[in-house]
Amino acid sequence: MDSPTPASARISIVGAGPGGLTCARILQRHGMAVTVYDRDPDAGSRNQGGSLDLHEDDGQLALREAGLLEEFFALARLEGQEMRQFDPSGRALAHHLPDEGETARPEIDRGQLRDLLVRSLSAGTIQWGRNLASVSGPAEGPRTLTFTDGTTIEADLVIGADGAFSRVRAAVSPATPHYTGVSFLEAWFDDMEGAHAELSQLVGKGSAHIADGERGLFAQRNSGGHMRVYVMRRVPVDWIAANGLHPEDTEGIRAHLLNEFAAWSPRILRMITDNDGTYVDRPLFALPVPHTWDHSPSVALLGDAAHLMPPLGVGVNLAMLDAAELALALVGATTIDEAVRSYEKSMLPRSAETARMLEGGAEHLLSVDEPDEPERFRQGRD
Repeated sequence: MDSPTPASARISIVGAGPGGLTCARILQRHGMAVTVYDRDPDAGSRNQGGSLDLHEDDGQLALREAGLLEEFFALARLEGQEMRQFDPSGRALAHHLPDEGETARPEIDRGQLRDLLVRSLSAGTIQWGRNLASVSGPAEGPRTLTFTDGTTIEADLVIGADGAFSRVRAAVSPATPHYTGVSFLEAWFDDMEGAHAELSQLVGKGSAHIADGERGLFAQRNSGGHMRVYVMRRVPVDWIAANGLHPEDTEGIRAHLLNEFAAWSPRILRMITDNDGTYVDRPLFALPVPHTWDHSPSVALLGDAAHLMPPLGVGVNLAMLDAAELALALVGATTIDEAVRSYEKSMLPRSAETARMLEGGAEHLLSVDEPDEPERFRQGRD
């Protein structure tokens, strides 16, 4: 089968995260038809997670191509670029305070970014409640997408933007994510200025990091007076069950954590004792380095589906840069095959280089080293 022209192709994006939505938005800006499929029942069916910083040399570039940079800055928190670091006794090690008007890495809530991108798309672009089961069909296309409700659709190009455990990835690669040995436990805090004034003063307007070599805490302010804390530890992936606990046993998990962090300052331990609600277990996974696959003219991967790495400030930014480059390749190519080849020519070397640099980087989050330069200090955010 001859590869179709992008303008006439049936393009399906699987995954309505920042990468998939950015790709869809740029394609539509250039008059190209695209459909996005996502397993969520609707845009507001689940919490999208905490805050992320969009870099001026990738995430912001993608938003500029999407025509959304001005709207992004209307929502972004420049003060969120502040970063503090302490040792377990509470001694301050470093403090990055952004310059007035600094826009290198402004923060935005993930939910706000998703809503911005969703609103930018034509009505009906996203089909919610479509949980992909598999992708089949010949490499040259067309591909058949089968959903868990038994329905199917055909596509000339399937774009896998469906995250760490991508179903689209299986159509071109046998690789599966492996556990890094480091796990996050997410805790939520509400009404920071009222109910958690002491923690608000400690963390500041951005983020704070504390570690002792085996474990750490990463606190991150969100909009609306909220904060998230990630309890970071080197543990087995099944550590909750292995210790006779279950995810809803908040008091039991808290007691277990306090035993592990017993030597830490009580002021710092408020990040473990004072959270509102349950904890959320988030073990960290990564794909093999480098992750490559044989070219297929009918499948393209972006973001975590292509290059899942430790959360050191690059994930969403790379996904959005991938999305912009793929969309622009489709706009400028004469065939789908040509566009995917052009995109992979730049994306695969870039992602391999970054993945090598960050391989084992989850351990960095537990490091006791004092920061030696601002760039390294600002890592640990995604």
